[in-house]
Amino acid sequence: MPDIVVTFFVLGLVAGLLQSDLKIPKAAYDILSLMLMLTIGLKGGLALFGNVSSTLLIELAAIACLGALIPFALIPLLRVVVGLSTANACSVAAHYGSVSAGTFAVGLSYVENLGLEYSPQVTLYLVMLELPAIIVGLAMHKRLTGESSDASQGLWHETLTNRGVVLLVGGVFIGWLYGPEMGASVTDLFIGAFSGVLAIFLLEMGLTAADTLRPFPKNATRALAFAVIAPPILGCIGIGAAVLLGLSLGTTIILAAMVASASYIAAPAAIRVAIPKADIGLAMLLSLGLTFPFNVIIGIPLYHQLASALL
Repeated sequence: MPDIVVTFFVLGLVAGLLQSDLKIPKAAYDILSLMLMLTIGLKGGLALFGNVSSTLLIELAAIACLGALIPFALIPLLRVVVGLSTANACSVAAHYGSVSAGTFAVGLSYVENLGLEYSPQVTLYLVMLELPAIIVGLAMHKRLTGESSDASQGLWHETLTNRGVVLLVGGVFIGWLYGPEMGASVTDLFIGAFSGVLAIFLLEMGLTAADTLRPFPKNATRALAFAVIAPPILGCIGIGAAVLLGLSLGTTIILAAMVASASYIAAPAAIRVAIPKADIGLAMLLSLGLTFPFNVIIGIPLYHQLASALL
């Protein structure tokens, strides 16, 4: 049986495709997403309490390099094979080099429900994968087109101070500072509600994914195929990186899920400002409409099987 939280995503997806009147109020969704990001940060900080080592910075640097290298490989593929314009190729590459916090949360829940051990710094992986791909995607667009953005200063500010990054980093710091005992009065509440919050969050993600798929674009076959073929390939790259870093099985599954995912929050906000010619709707269709469902329903168990065969 799949993880129970995944069934909430399927419920939302089916309800959306059937054009049900099921809706999650925007205010409720905003609160759920804030709680989810903060809880993920707190979980990482609590696990890091007393466990910070000198090798951590090297490990995080390697993860950041991985996030930066993926767009370099994807941009030529997207331009030549998929047939996207330079603006859309750089946009999609930035989305796929970046990371989906929702996919990370599902991967984290999957590993925890199986009782697999994972490294406490996985939340920091999320932060380290979020930004480099966006920066590389924008730099490659400028190099390939010769266009520069007048909004670069605002872009840096928006990217580094968006609520996801602030809550993740802030949660990690608070959890690390107080630890599981001193912070229990607050952290126990958030962590205890994690699965329930994630379930409702995924319900909304299912509804949103259904919206991106309706009407289904028949004139973007190669791009749609990319959104389904790319995740397992990127997931294998994540597994390979985990093997080289000597990570545990649980950590490997989470890293593979993150590398295989595509951003649908931070990247669209940044790309919309810096590459106005890019079709954000196309990127959202690929990342949220196809890649996210693939990873949540099929991908994460697949990465588990592949990682188990290697470790």
